[in-house]
Amino acid sequence: MDILQQEPIAALATAPGIGAIAVIRVSGQRAIEITNRLFRGKDLTKQDSHTVHFGTIRDYENTIIDEVLLTIFRSPASFTKEDVVEISCHGSEYVIRQILRLLLQEGVRMAQPGEFTQRAFLNGQFDLVQAEAVADLIAADSEATHRAALTQLRGGFSRQLKALRQQLIEFAALLELELDFGEEDVEFAQRDDLRKLVAAIQRTLRPLIDSFSVGNAIKNGVATVIAGKPNAGKSTLLNALLNEEKAIVSDIPGTTRDVIEDELFIDGIRFRLIDTAGIREATDAIEAIGVERTRQQLDKAAIIIYLFDVSDTTPAEIAEVEAELLQRNVPYLLVANKMDKLTSNELVHWQLQFGKELVPIQANTGRNLDEMTQRLTAFVKNRAVPGSTVVTNLRHYEHLMQTDAALLRVLDGLDAGTTQDWLAIDLRDALRHLGELTGEITTDDLLATIFSKFCIGK
Repeated sequence: MDILQQEPIAALATAPGIGAIAVIRVSGQRAIEITNRLFRGKDLTKQDSHTVHFGTIRDYENTIIDEVLLTIFRSPASFTKEDVVEISCHGSEYVIRQILRLLLQEGVRMAQPGEFTQRAFLNGQFDLVQAEAVADLIAADSEATHRAALTQLRGGFSRQLKALRQQLIEFAALLELELDFGEEDVEFAQRDDLRKLVAAIQRTLRPLIDSFSVGNAIKNGVATVIAGKPNAGKSTLLNALLNEEKAIVSDIPGTTRDVIEDELFIDGIRFRLIDTAGIREATDAIEAIGVERTRQQLDKAAIIIYLFDVSDTTPAEIAEVEAELLQRNVPYLLVANKMDKLTSNELVHWQLQFGKELVPIQANTGRNLDEMTQRLTAFVKNRAVPGSTVVTNLRHYEHLMQTDAALLRVLDGLDAGTTQDWLAIDLRDALRHLGELTGEITTDDLLATIFSKFCIGK
């Protein structure tokens, strides 16, 4: 299709600051012609798309600003589907300013945050879910977040939802047609077929909704709280995992008074390790605050490591702890520290009683820490089905939830024999949320909010 090219925009596409190379991106109407007026080399207006050309950028006094490589992308075979020129120059801040100044004098304006990606979306390059994945891909700081963003960028769940939404539109249209013949008691939309379609959509929605808890943890770091009684070795464990003296280690109970947090990448997953004050009856006001903060962290945890001194704890005590952890409905590990103080028979007894939830370690030497970290990554990987799409965006999650709620009302209406007008209202609600999710229904405010979070050059 023909692309309506908007006014030309430009921005630095690489990170600001002095570097070897910088890339300035120009997109829009006459982008190639405008850049050509500043370029000395081949005539860019006669060059093919996806070609690279060496030359110089010069000012109006014919003074050389820099030697550059220009890459041409002709519409619609570009990121924005408009004519695009990418100027690779040296990373001098002065050079970048001068080139941008010359472009502005030629009628180009500076791009707004995310405007290149917004134009790509508006020109049909991809849907809104994929557009948001561009920002996630840029911000990815681990293998897991990179993989999740890349899956979304390649289509993720949006293609499935679009196809199902189209079928739902057809049913909604038939229901609306029934309303026009309300006095004749006709039924164009087969209710059994509608029920099957709703069930099919729910089979797609529910796994996506359920994936958000792990997806949100992957995106923001898996909040992993190390809890236990004083002197269990929590700070020693944190130091061992980070391989540095992050927390003060002492034989004096209650040394850790506040929450200590740091990050650790394990097998491509970012974990936010949170060392907390020991859980016990506080002996002073400051320790009481620390214990209260521990309980607050437990409420927000994605995974709990309950660490205990196995030489000073009975299985009955840990059974009580496990019962409390189960009520929280959060994955947990029972980590038996100081395993060197157990005989082989005693260790077997502990493992028989608590099974795979128990991991014996020796924090001060690092013994068996590999097994513990493998268990941590397994919690995340087992909840994210390999090759499946994981929802990491709160906006997506909210629309999926609203869609599911509307579809439940449709099913309830079918069961109750609700009239066409009420069914049509709930169907419209489901269609609206699906459309806003993928960008088939948008408002200027929604787009401004989403793309304002992007970097300028993207």
